[in-house]
Amino acid sequence: MTCMHPSSIQRPWRTVVSALGAFLWAGVVAAEPQLTCQVTYAGSTHTVLARPMADPYSVPSVDIGGRFWFKAVMVGDAASVSRVLLYAYQDATPHPVLIHQAKYLPPYPRVSQPWPITGQQYLYAGPLERELIYSCTLEGLAP
Repeated sequence: MTCMHPSSIQRPWRTVVSALGAFLWAGVVAAEPQLTCQVTYAGSTHTVLARPMADPYSVPSVDIGGRFWFKAVMVGDAASVSRVLLYAYQDATPHPVLIHQAKYLPPYPRVSQPWPITGQQYLYAGPLERELIYSCTLEGLAP
């Protein structure tokens, strides 16, 4: 009969736990950048997400309450974001009308995650001056 020492039984588990921890840590460090925007109209809030992409023109606008359209774009890739673009449109006939455009360029601070890139923004449009409120945070940038 062969008897195994208790420390030899624990070693494989330590290796597995160590490898799993390293894998999870690498996933956190190598997270893809993400822009998260909270867009509010008439008491209803929509979350609009954007990830880096090469073609900003393919990003669709999001309908906000049938009155506005909001578009969030991150141009770049997982390694670097070259610009963040935000657009707000008033829904109008015959086509939506641009009421707001914002552009954010690097360098982006890496002090806190997520970083509140826009602050709280208030937009007013239309004959009744309807209010659209938005704020966006940027996270997942490599240090």
